Amino acid sequence: MPKTSMKAKIARRRRATEGGMVTTVGARQLSAEPARAAGRRVDLSASEAMEEGRRCGHRRSACRTKAGHADPSDSASFEPLSLSSEGDRSRIRPHEHPLSRIRRPPPPAPAACDAGGSPSAPSPAWTPLTDVKTPVFPWIGLLTLAGAIFVSVTSEFLPTGLIPDMSRDLGVSIPLTGQLVTIFAATVVVATTPLTLVTQRFSRKSLVLVALGTIAVANVLAALAPTFELLVGARILGGLAHGLFWAVVAAYSAHLVAPEHLGRATAITAGGGSAAFVLGVPVGTALGHAFGWRPTFAILGGIVLILALVVIRYLPAVEHIVPVRTGEIRLPARKDRSLPRILGVCLVILLVLIGQNTLSTYITPWLEEAQFAPDTIPLVLFAFGGAGAVGLVLAGFATDRFPRSGFVVAALAVLAALAGLSFAAGSGVPALVVVAAVVWNIAFGGIPAMLQTRMLRTASFQLRSLAAALQTTAFNIGIGGGAIVGGLVIDGSGLGTLPWFALGIVALGLVVSLLVEWRAGRAAAPVQGRAERVSA
Repeated sequence: MPKTSMKAKIARRRRATEGGMVTTVGARQLSAEPARAAGRRVDLSASEAMEEGRRCGHRRSACRTKAGHADPSDSASFEPLSLSSEGDRSRIRPHEHPLSRIRRPPPPAPAACDAGGSPSAPSPAWTPLTDVKTPVFPWIGLLTLAGAIFVSVTSEFLPTGLIPDMSRDLGVSIPLTGQLVTIFAATVVVATTPLTLVTQRFSRKSLVLVALGTIAVANVLAALAPTFELLVGARILGGLAHGLFWAVVAAYSAHLVAPEHLGRATAITAGGGSAAFVLGVPVGTALGHAFGWRPTFAILGGIVLILALVVIRYLPAVEHIVPVRTGEIRLPARKDRSLPRILGVCLVILLVLIGQNTLSTYITPWLEEAQFAPDTIPLVLFAFGGAGAVGLVLAGFATDRFPRSGFVVAALAVLAALAGLSFAAGSGVPALVVVAAVVWNIAFGGIPAMLQTRMLRTASFQLRSLAAALQTTAFNIGIGGGAIVGGLVIDGSGLGTLPWFALGIVALGLVVSLLVEWRAGRAAAPVQGRAERVSA
């Protein structure tokens, strides 16, 4: 067969790839448009490839110059870009040939040219990502989370307002009926961490829906329970779902917002818990007195199902990356640098919640001893709940601006208010007690949200789910532990000393918090020093 000249080969390749840029990796070259559309590779020798690359560089440069957008990078020495066609998905690495050269493609011209030199629309493959919108704050998603938290917390604490009615209907004592709340909290403590580990590979939104559905079923079963034992079983089921719910929801807001907005997002979602105490439990108590405790639990179950439908529609699904994947090497949790700080924050939560609930659990008998009339106590408690909501709103603004000092200031205000409560109760002036109690609730109202935000910022991505589970456990132990400590104090020294014991435990939590931050700063100092030396 007659030999084909170099010019004939180039002419043939030019016709085959007309209108496209030929890209070269050593002796192999690909067409970016026609050859890729055909799903095939085009092979030339090294000399042919270099000649074709120079030709394409000249043509593209002329095209852009004609359009009035000359590219200084387009010249006769144009370095071709390595590509692979859709027909062959295998990637050509830069080290596969000594002649390979990789260069990022230049930005597209507003008016590109086709092979004949006439202007045409730029290829979508070369369109720059200039239309980037600032992410909108996810108000709807966060409010949906707050609503889900509202019904979950209301389900947990609803029996506290219905204990006398439930006791008479079931034929058991009031102290035994009160253990329904303790059983619920104990189930949450025991089950949260194991359920978190078992469900870590499932979708976060799906777990929220499963938890809400289970809480709804537990409330309906509680309404139908004919005996106290079956009611205990329904509460255990609700506690399991509640523990899983909080293990997921505690970290959900971190997936929806940027880190600088995490404090505000946490305050919004935590507002659902505050609303449960301000609105959910009082309204549930009123319904229970009017219609009975069984219809109240059934109504609450229906409301939880409605919230589940709202979650399906309005809660954004978040990308949940499982820590362990095939081929990955996972750092053991005990070697994660954030683990000591996570445990430290859990200890702070535990102490602060025990101190708070030492007094708040027995606030009604304490107010009676402070010479408040029984018929005025519900109004006073409603005012306390409103003050806590105000503190939560303030925390939403303070946490992002003052991530470290915000908690310290709030804790100091709680200590001052507890001391003021003790002195005001001794003075016999109810107005002073109300003022001190309002300050106490405003100061403490934002502390749970601050501690949740601090936990999310402390935990590494690998341990975020575990941190949420430990945080939920610490909160529930603090709630139950405060009730136990308060009861022991009342038996030992009376109601009047409750504020002082609460003050001492909260102060201990503040000291532990400062120690955790100090140790974290010492641990971060050598790492920061090495980074500065490397950058220098």
